[in-house]
Amino acid sequence: MTSEPVCFRCGKRLAECAEYIEMATEEGIEPDTYVVENEGTYNRANGHFACTECYIAAGMPSSESGWVAP
Repeated sequence: MTSEPVCFRCGKRLAECAEYIEMATEEGIEPDTYVVENEGTYNRANGHFACTECYIAAGMPSSESGWVAP
């Protein structure tokens, strides 16, 4: 796993993703904790997730078991 979650498509780290910083601030937790606990695309095996922009650009993939970033 990476030391900090990173978007699999654009390579943005959480410090560059205002949406996650804002949501984490509202919850009173760190952005990396927010993503690990709440982001459905988060891949625990490698630390990848899909930011909203990239998730949409990838065609909003889904599966019955849940889709995680490669």
